[in-house]
Amino acid sequence: MANNEFQPLQGMSDIPAPEIYLWRMMEERARNVFTSYGYDELRTPVLEKITVFQRSLGETTDVVKKEMYSFKPSKHELAMRPEGTAGTMRHLAGRGEEGLNARVFYIAPMFRYERPQAGRKRQFHQVGVEATGEPNPLADAEAIALQKSLLDAWGLTGSTIKVSTRGEPDDRPKVAEGLREALRPYEQELCEDCQRRIDENVLRVIDCKNESCQKIVDQIPSPIEFMSEASRGYLDQVIQALDAMGVEVTVDPKLIRGLDYYVHTVWEISHSALGAQDALAGGGRYLIDLGKKRIPGVGFAVGFERAIMALEACGISGEQFAPEGGIWLVSLGEKALMENMKLAAELRAKGIRCGMELAAKSMKAQMRKAGRSGAAKVVIRGDDEITNQTLIIKDMEQGTQEDAPLAELFDRI
Repeated sequence: MANNEFQPLQGMSDIPAPEIYLWRMMEERARNVFTSYGYDELRTPVLEKITVFQRSLGETTDVVKKEMYSFKPSKHELAMRPEGTAGTMRHLAGRGEEGLNARVFYIAPMFRYERPQAGRKRQFHQVGVEATGEPNPLADAEAIALQKSLLDAWGLTGSTIKVSTRGEPDDRPKVAEGLREALRPYEQELCEDCQRRIDENVLRVIDCKNESCQKIVDQIPSPIEFMSEASRGYLDQVIQALDAMGVEVTVDPKLIRGLDYYVHTVWEISHSALGAQDALAGGGRYLIDLGKKRIPGVGFAVGFERAIMALEACGISGEQFAPEGGIWLVSLGEKALMENMKLAAELRAKGIRCGMELAAKSMKAQMRKAGRSGAAKVVIRGDDEITNQTLIIKDMEQGTQEDAPLAELFDRI
C-alpha cells in the first residue's frame, strides 16, 4: 500500500506514464481540430479576483456559493478558477473590438471543492473554446459541430447530443414566473434544496437529480413553453443548420445547464461508454456580465478526466500512444562510455529517442535497464568496437543481434 505521506491531496492526482501519453494525444489532436476551425490558443492565470466569477457565473450558483477555492491575501479576495469561460472573457474584455469577435481555445486545470468521485476531481482539466459575437444560430451550430469533431478525433465516436434553449434574457421573468406557478402545488414534495430554489433560482429545480423531483418536473410545462416565439425560432434555426452539416441531435426541452450566464442555445453530449451516468460534456451561448462590459458568445468545455474514462471504457489507453521504443546504448568500458555520449547526442539531434547508462555498470545491469526503457534496439560498444569503428545491434523483440559498421547505424535503425 502506498505511503500517504507521498500521495497528492484528496481529489487531486499525479499523471505519470503511460497515462500521460493519452493526455498528450488528446491535447495534440485538440489543438489540430481547433486550428482547423480558425481558433487560437489562450492561457489565463489560475488565480482571478473572485468578482470575475461572481459576476460571470452568478452569485446563486452552486459553483460560486459552495465549490470555489477562495482566500484573501490582501485587499482583494481571490479565487482559483472553477471553469474557463469567466477568465477568458475577462481577458477579451480588455481587447476592445478585437475581443468582441474572437475565437480562442484553452487547455488548463480547474479547481472546485466538491466531493471527489469517478471522473470528477477537485483539480480537474478542461479543454474549451469561446467564440465571441452577437447571437447567431449558425455560430451555435458550428460550435456544436466543433465539439463533436473534437470527440471524434479522440476516438469517442457514437456520442449523442441533446439541445435546448434558455431563451432571450427578456424571457427569464416569464419563464421563472411560469415555473414557480407550476411548481407551487408540488412544493412540499420537492427536496429541501429545490424548495429553496423555487424562490432563489427556479431553473435549478428542472435539472435536480433527485428522483422524486424529476417526477414532478415531468408533470409540469417545460421552460420553452414560457418563451417568446423569437426564442423558439432561434432554436429551430440551430437545428436546421446542424441538420445541414449532418450532425444528429435530439431536442430536450428540460435541458437547462447549470450556469446563469447562458442564453439561447444550450447542449449536452453523452456517451454510452460511461454507463448510467453518461454525461460527457456540454456548452451553450452566453452573455457574460463583467460589470462595465457585457460580452456575448458561444462556447463549450470538455473535462479530460471524464473523457479519459470514456476512452478507457472503449479500450483506448495510454500505452497505445507511448513513444516508439527508440535506441539504448550499452557501454563496455570508460572509453565506450564517452564515445556513446557523443553518439547519443547525434541520435537525439536527428529526433531519435535514445537512452544510456551514465555510469560504468555491468553488461547485465545495462541490459536490464534497456529492457525497462522499452527500447526497440540496443547498440553495444566496447573497446574493440570503438577501435574497429563497429557496433553490435540487438533487436529486443526478436532477440537477435548482428555486427555492423558504425557508418551504417542510421541506415539500419
